[in-house]
Amino acid sequence: MLGYYALNLLLQTALPGTEVEGVELATGGKLKYKFNAFTSALIITSATGLGTFLQGPDFPLWTFIWDNYTQLITANLAIAFALACYVYVRSFSVKKGNQEQRELAAGGHSGNIVYDWFIGRELNPRVTLPLAGTIDIKAFCELRPGMLGWVLLNLTFVVHQYKLYGTISDSIILITVFQALYVFDALYMEPAILTTMDITTDGFGFMLAFGDLVWLPFIYSLQARYLAIYPVHLGPLGIAGVLAVQGFGYWIFRSANNEKNRFRTNPKDPKIAHLKFMQTSSGSKLLTSGWWGTARHINYLGDWIMAWSYCLPTGLAGYVIRQGSPLSAGGKHPLDGHTFAGTTAGTQIVQGEAKGWGMIITYFYILYFAILLIHREMRDEEKCVRKYGKDWEKYREKVPYRILPYVY
Repeated sequence: MLGYYALNLLLQTALPGTEVEGVELATGGKLKYKFNAFTSALIITSATGLGTFLQGPDFPLWTFIWDNYTQLITANLAIAFALACYVYVRSFSVKKGNQEQRELAAGGHSGNIVYDWFIGRELNPRVTLPLAGTIDIKAFCELRPGMLGWVLLNLTFVVHQYKLYGTISDSIILITVFQALYVFDALYMEPAILTTMDITTDGFGFMLAFGDLVWLPFIYSLQARYLAIYPVHLGPLGIAGVLAVQGFGYWIFRSANNEKNRFRTNPKDPKIAHLKFMQTSSGSKLLTSGWWGTARHINYLGDWIMAWSYCLPTGLAGYVIRQGSPLSAGGKHPLDGHTFAGTTAGTQIVQGEAKGWGMIITYFYILYFAILLIHREMRDEEKCVRKYGKDWEKYREKVPYRILPYVY
């Protein structure tokens, strides 16, 4: 596990990257960031692809991840815990007016040890490592180990399904491709994280460390892990339905974000020059038409709709593993299930009485993500109220809906 982190650090240091300045800090000045996560991810995934091409499904990486799944969760949890402790203790060395532009997070120094350790005391903790130079710990964890780890876990589950059944189901292909596109899109747009609350507002503590390194890769990949054991075959109509959901969500998500980014960087861009906006006393402009005129956080709706396409391919999830059951002469169990090794006895995986109960696991992401987005939207609202004051009240009158037009 440490080798994986070291490889990511090495690639960030050795590969050329884009130098970008972050937003202005509360204490003045801007931090500089080097971004090359997309290139790093391409190199790592290309290496795994080459290894699989040469050695097939028995490529050691896939076997190691599957056989040591629990150990990998434990190792990442230990790393997250260690990082949270390190940055918490080190945050007490932050002094006003320091030349390194270090500062504490606004909500991270309450005086409650447990809370501050969890939420993050220092805003942008950095460390200088031999050969690697200065590493921004929060920016590194935000996209590199966990996001790419999510893709690698999904690929492991695809390979495992192939080793068990000799085929790869359309459902696991869809989920793996959708989630890989989501990850690589985020990596390609890496500089965009500099305007997110994670970077600009939240300190780096156990909450972000755990979320980035443990929760995200291992929870978000549960659908593919389920399908590795119990394949679901969607067929042409099922594939078309899932693609429609994914395409609709992505259209809203990317169109809305592109509209906002164009407006911020070049308001005279012909694609958005016709949009109406409201001038605030702080000097900022708030869009009141287009995507951002339909809801104040319309991009969250697209993100949530895409989440459905990650879960729908698992169907009415749930299975029971029956071992030592007699097989029929044809090699198939009388029950509707999948048969493994043996001619007189073997292991069958059937839905049986578990059908539907597995949705608690495979559809958990939709519920969790909805709660996450609503909570994030509420925090965004609080931040905007503090920033814009009465102007935000006027803006809410023009754009009354938060995420879902005419509903919420």
